[in-house]
Amino acid sequence: MAKDPTLGFYKVIYFCLFCSLVILTQSAPENALVTQLPGFAGTFPSKHYSGYVNIDQSHGKNLFYYFVESERKPSEDPLVLWLNGGPGCSSFDGFVYEHGPFNFEAAKTNGSLPQLHLNLYSWSKVSNIIYLDSPVGVGLSYSKNRSDYVTGDVQTAIDTHAFLLKWFELYPEFLSNPFFIAGESYAGVYVPTLSYEVVKGIDAGTKPVLNFKGYLVGNGVTDGAFDGNALVPFAHGMGLISDDLYEEVKNECRGNFYHPLTDTCESKLKKVDENDEVATEWLNDAAVRKAIHAEEENVIGRWELCTDNILYTHEAGSMIKYHKNLTSRGYRALIFSGDHDMCVPFTGSEAWTRSVGYKILDEWRPWTSDGQIAGYLQGYENNLNFLTIKGAGHTVPEYKPKEALDFYSRFLAGKPI
Repeated sequence: MAKDPTLGFYKVIYFCLFCSLVILTQSAPENALVTQLPGFAGTFPSKHYSGYVNIDQSHGKNLFYYFVESERKPSEDPLVLWLNGGPGCSSFDGFVYEHGPFNFEAAKTNGSLPQLHLNLYSWSKVSNIIYLDSPVGVGLSYSKNRSDYVTGDVQTAIDTHAFLLKWFELYPEFLSNPFFIAGESYAGVYVPTLSYEVVKGIDAGTKPVLNFKGYLVGNGVTDGAFDGNALVPFAHGMGLISDDLYEEVKNECRGNFYHPLTDTCESKLKKVDENDEVATEWLNDAAVRKAIHAEEENVIGRWELCTDNILYTHEAGSMIKYHKNLTSRGYRALIFSGDHDMCVPFTGSEAWTRSVGYKILDEWRPWTSDGQIAGYLQGYENNLNFLTIKGAGHTVPEYKPKEALDFYSRFLAGKPI
């Protein structure tokens, strides 16, 4: 008996439909969906998900994330992982105070919660964004084995890469989206070391393969000598110390402010010296913890903006070699700095980006937001760009939310800033 030639065709169709069904059933886990948040009375402008990703079953090592889908085109818009610094600071810093979907208004009475209002300049206007508490022991992330709270640059990068691989297995529909890593302050270490780990995984064919395009670092810790030696000249330039004191320090320290070599230098430097209530109240409320699928306080303790629960070692050294490796391979980098930050002054970031030795393609020029000069930019070959933001401090989007959204959206879209 002859076989029906259409039988094979229908088998193929059936197989394709089956695969499509599998993909759909593997998309965003519904048990992670956030349906309401205490303090907010409106409708979310996009879908929110949150919860834990276990990266080590034997240790019970769990990293907490809060994921906000883009308010525009979540299926097409870039996906960004956001990391705050410290080391030891929660990425809810970015969610609550900088570029999350809400503005938080302090509680009006004792015992009440902060009120949440939609943020006109949320980075979720143009991107999908994951806020991750990392390393384990920070924010709402925890381990059942306290030995995991002894960590450092290398282990943090390995753990966060493991988180990403598992996260994309939970949300496979975002695998094709352009993927970027961003952060500020000590994330100046987290971002390039993690980016390097991601690229190693791509080179090795690790599944799932991430569609990694580049990274952003804001007022980032990069290199001890460049960062540290920028502090005193910056303080003098901003009028925070007198000409006489500046000359004394400069002469005694011979320009080496980061590692004072004499007692006299150190004594002169001592003369050159310098609130998280809303987030703390909100994230330690039992109803909030339940709404975002976080463990209760009696299980993992109180949420703190920055914790001393971890023992962290900075062993990766200067980040300049990481930046050079990544950009020379075609990954795009935006190094941005608030020009009023004394924690990691823009002058140090400007100096180290110049020290990489790349040819200048876009020489020091103003960039604008709404027709007003918002800062200055210098563009180098290999997609390395340095940008300042006028009047912004250490956490740029907190000081200049509109301007931050402007340069962020242009960078992600590959447009000139």
